[in-house]
Amino acid sequence: MTKNHREQAMKANVYINQQQEKVKNTKYRLNYHMMPPVGWMNDPNGFVQYNGEYHLFYQHNPYAAQWGPMHWGHAKSRDLVNWEHLPVALAPSEYYDNGTIDDHGCFSGSAIEKDSELYLLYTGHSIERNPMQVQCIAKSRDGIDFIKENQNPVIDHFPKDGSKDFRDPKVWEYDNQYYMVVGSNKDGKGKALFYQSSNLIEWEYRGVVAESNGKQGDMWECPDLFPLEEEHALIFSPMYGEKNEKPIIIFGEMDYKKAKFSQGKSMLLDYGHDFYAPQTLIDEKGRRIMIGWMDMWFSKRPSEEDDWAGAMTIPRELTYNQNGKFVQKPIEELKTLRKNHHQMEGFDIDGVQRLPDLDGSATELCIDFDIANSDSSVFGLQLRCSKDRSEKTMIKVDTINEEIIVDLTSAGKGESGIHKAPYRSNTNGKLNLRLFLDTTSLEVFVNHGEQVITNRIYPHASSNEVDLFAEGGKIKVLNVDKWSLRSVWK
Repeated sequence: MTKNHREQAMKANVYINQQQEKVKNTKYRLNYHMMPPVGWMNDPNGFVQYNGEYHLFYQHNPYAAQWGPMHWGHAKSRDLVNWEHLPVALAPSEYYDNGTIDDHGCFSGSAIEKDSELYLLYTGHSIERNPMQVQCIAKSRDGIDFIKENQNPVIDHFPKDGSKDFRDPKVWEYDNQYYMVVGSNKDGKGKALFYQSSNLIEWEYRGVVAESNGKQGDMWECPDLFPLEEEHALIFSPMYGEKNEKPIIIFGEMDYKKAKFSQGKSMLLDYGHDFYAPQTLIDEKGRRIMIGWMDMWFSKRPSEEDDWAGAMTIPRELTYNQNGKFVQKPIEELKTLRKNHHQMEGFDIDGVQRLPDLDGSATELCIDFDIANSDSSVFGLQLRCSKDRSEKTMIKVDTINEEIIVDLTSAGKGESGIHKAPYRSNTNGKLNLRLFLDTTSLEVFVNHGEQVITNRIYPHASSNEVDLFAEGGKIKVLNVDKWSLRSVWK
């Protein structure tokens, strides 16, 4: 790396090493989710498998628990479950990614292996420069120390179809060529701009591969275009003015010769408040795996008082179920976290029933309900409850409106709000909920991943009781499986 980049990265690493002991045992730290050792974390970047290990880079401000000059934090794992923090990979250091105002840095991007080296493609951002955002490269022979490319920026201006908002390159290889989508906008429409290269350094602009239909945001951040079984999928995180909204997945066909992605059906990837900027990889097992930022812009973040903020979701495998429906499945490796299994079978709930065997703050719960043979129209769970129930997170199933509702009105110090996802009980009237609960998070997988609802919650540490409830009748519970999940950090 250049002398200046080495100095800036070393400065960040020294600071992290000095501060992380103060942070690591604070009350809101998670047990099995990826989080920064100190400071701020947002978008996952450079999610890749390299030399048999998974690498995850991320937007990182090591010096504060708020967004600031963007570095790339870095961690690796052999199983996507147990993570090891590595030194900062990128620090703002050059004219194209640095500035005197705090609004600068190495913005989001992706990673790819070429000739046994690991390449990072990222957006250099400086509000003082024109153009404000350019695309850059850094590379490494060992996957740890990165040298910024002498020819940076490798794309030094936005095309006529884009604008100064020109960021978040996602790169992949297809048919011995490299391709890249970059998020941008023009004329009130979010766009994915398409590039091609034979060497990762010289890029040819091919045009707009996809754009908003007028209802999908006026800026597309963090686009990701990839094959998924017999079709292609495009993921992006839309903005509407200054407001960031829930990421969308669109299914369709990709024509590389015409540089066009034809849009078919689309859906929200996650119905919760805290899911943004997801990125995918294809691993050596052939799985398409996605991870997202488990937070959202302009949120309450009680952990800021402890000098850290932000986390990642559990990794999800993107696939199709036996009925051909797109699903997001928690990766199999998460089962290695399980301990203290408790099972319950065949019982009814009428009113509110306290179930102490399900208590906990880092647990996995898997519940099968028999709606067809029940007469309650609203039922569900209360999690992370205080003894007097003044604090609780509610998950309701509304069978009349066919909605799963996560109610955070009394969930603690974080964002309040009510989040709804549609559902369909399966053909025999059964409904499955699989919940991953951590110290300050809740991820709800509906019907084996047909919908997902992700939220950060900040209850008191002592609020860990669980109730099941049914309104206006009884609900039949077929099975409950509960595991405690061990910490990957202690």
